[in-house]
Amino acid sequence: MNLHEFQAKEIFRSHGLPVLPGHVAETPEQAADAFARLSAPVAVVKSQIHAGGRGKGTVYEKDLKTVRLQGGVKVVRSASEARDIAAKILGYPLVTRQTGPQGRVVRRVYVEAGCEVDRELYLGIVLDRRAGRPVLMASREGGVEIEEVAARAPEAILKEHFDAGYGLQAFQARKVAFGLGLSGEAFKQFVRMAPALGRLYVERECTLVEINPLVVTRQGQVLALDAKMAIDDRALELKRQPALEALRDVSEEDPLEHEAHRHGLNYVSMDGNIGCMVNGAGLAMATMDIIQQAGGAPANFLDVGGGANKDQVKKAFQLLLANPSVRAVFINIFGGILRCDVLAQGIVDAVKEVEVRVPVIVRLEGTNVEAGREILKASGLKIVAAADMADGARKAIEAAGLRR
Repeated sequence: MNLHEFQAKEIFRSHGLPVLPGHVAETPEQAADAFARLSAPVAVVKSQIHAGGRGKGTVYEKDLKTVRLQGGVKVVRSASEARDIAAKILGYPLVTRQTGPQGRVVRRVYVEAGCEVDRELYLGIVLDRRAGRPVLMASREGGVEIEEVAARAPEAILKEHFDAGYGLQAFQARKVAFGLGLSGEAFKQFVRMAPALGRLYVERECTLVEINPLVVTRQGQVLALDAKMAIDDRALELKRQPALEALRDVSEEDPLEHEAHRHGLNYVSMDGNIGCMVNGAGLAMATMDIIQQAGGAPANFLDVGGGANKDQVKKAFQLLLANPSVRAVFINIFGGILRCDVLAQGIVDAVKEVEVRVPVIVRLEGTNVEAGREILKASGLKIVAAADMADGARKAIEAAGLRR
């Protein structure tokens, strides 16, 4: 789950990380009031959406053709200017490199005090799955996408792994500060804030925490000018972070993904046209690969898990059919804890209740497979049986009309 910048900065403050004062606004009048409350000569009006590249994005009219404003982040110098900029942004789609052509409707702006920037740096923490530990990454090139830096000059990214139990140590923070070329008061501030960022990452169970840019002001102060946080969905499912769960912004999520989340299913929308229902993340990845190899493209990643019940299977089927791009459904199940007869009954119930407009191909193996096959056969429904994964992928693509 992603957080908005203004939400992340509130959490930053609670962990002692330096951020500028700011106020969130949902109307142009609130934006003007926010500027006045800051008592600052300069402020920045920032669009709040779950996507990067806001400053270089474009705000469009609702027809997505007429430009209202170039840039979703603007410097303002008066309350009236803050009101005018907010009026051009709020309620309209902002298109960035990360939103896709449809953009994201901006429902809030964050009005933040300005500062005089001397240097822009990058600082972030993610889990290094190969090392099995969090890794702090830093770069002298801030304010640009770190992926671009990694591709162009990987040596420019400093990395420091640390143990989640012990946290990022002071000597590690000093090592990174030297690498960034910091000195004096900025050096001291960075050495205090880097371990604090590490504690935040661990205590809030993040999958990503990022400051881009981390700035050094002309007065030598180190500040988090932006803030990005992504929380581990598993921690939320287990109710370990209820305060963060309360910050969820459903309007920023894919409706199908949110509906799946409510029913304990893992669903990710993709751009293809073969719907996939599987049990287990590994089988999901293998199924998407074999569809690609057979010449098709998966429309989703839908994992019903190892212990799905009949209702969850039915809901998963409904989610697949809710995507208008889906031209065939490939159900690929290896029954272990999830019994094949339970899955088969869920499919039959769903097909009977939902208007099925596409072919359905089913490959079953594992626990109670014969009982599952018999349920499908006795249903009288037009369900195509597959002998194995490759056979299922081929039949799904042929049924979708993607192969002549």
